Order: sequence, then structure tokens, then C-alpha cells
Amino acid sequence: MKRVLCTLSMFALSLSLTAQDASVEKSVFGIQTGLLGVWAHNETKLADQFSLRTEIGLDTGIFGGSNFDDTSFVMAPVITLEPRWYYNLDKRLSKSKNISGNSGNFLSLKTSYLPDWFLISNTDNFNVEDQISIIPTWGMRRTIGKHFVYETGIGFGYRRIFVKNAGVSNGISEGALNVHLRIGYRF
Repeated sequence: MKRVLCTLSMFALSLSLTAQDASVEKSVFGIQTGLLGVWAHNETKLADQFSLRTEIGLDTGIFGGSNFDDTSFVMAPVITLEPRWYYNLDKRLSKSKNISGNSGNFLSLKTSYLPDWFLISNTDNFNVEDQISIIPTWGMRRTIGKHFVYETGIGFGYRRIFVKNAGVSNGISEGALNVHLRIGYRF
């Protein structure tokens, strides 16, 4: 009887030691860059599969055409809050795939505020109006090694541009597209 209890106890202990729950990390901090900007971010765990990503950075725009003499660029500050649901962590873990650094597929509600604080541009007398966008997004994030990550996402949502300076009192509402491909480093 003692052998049976001892064997069962050892079996139960080994199961509890090897069992691992799929969960986002408590906090992930990093920097990322893509074709259209550079950003610093932090993801904070809200629940096992949910995190809140906060981000500050510079979004880049390229413009040109008949209204401009040359092709120009502008970089403007952006602040983003993005709740994320990593929906496939259990599946990745069951297939022995990496979930460190919140590697997985996600659905999010990307909410960004682009203020008219300052601009970096090669064109004089150019301004960007204050704007806010709310874009449901599907994406995926993967960690390469211990510190490098890549992330891609796509979504379509709503953008409101506050153009009081241009004489439009109500502003402009329009659809907004979020397509991103970023590489980065997590600390």
C-alpha cells in the first residue's frame, strides 16, 4: 500500500512540475521599427490570454504628386493603447511551439492618437491635424531567439481628423487601414 501511495504521489508531483499554463508574460518591453516609423512599447498582462499594449513612437508618411514639388516625408508622434487577445497560446504550447515574449496570433482594438505637437519633415510649413483612430486588427507576433521579434497585422476601422484650423468645424470622419510589418528587440 505504501508503494502504491508513494508511486501515485511521485506521478502526481511529476505532472504538476511539467504542467504549464499558456499565458501572456507579465510585462514585455521593447522597440520596433518598420517601413513607416519607429516605436517603443510595453505589454502588460491583464489575464492569461489578454494584455494591454501601450506604445509611443513616430509614424511616418510619404506624400507627393501634383500638389507638391517633390516627394516628401513627415514623421509625427503617435500614442497607442491596444488591448490584445492572444487566442492561440494553448494550441501553440500543445504543439511545443514557443510562446515567450507573447509569441502568438492576436485580435486587438488598436486605438491611436496622433497629436499636432511637432513634426520632422523635409517640407517647410507642413502640419498634421490632431486625429484619433480605432481599428480592429488581426495580427501575429513571433520571437526569434531570446530578444528579436517580428510582428505583422492588418485591420480596418475608423479615423476622426480634427481639422479646426482648416475651417471645418465638425472634422472629418473616414475609414482607416492598419497594415504593419515590424521587426524589433525586446528587453
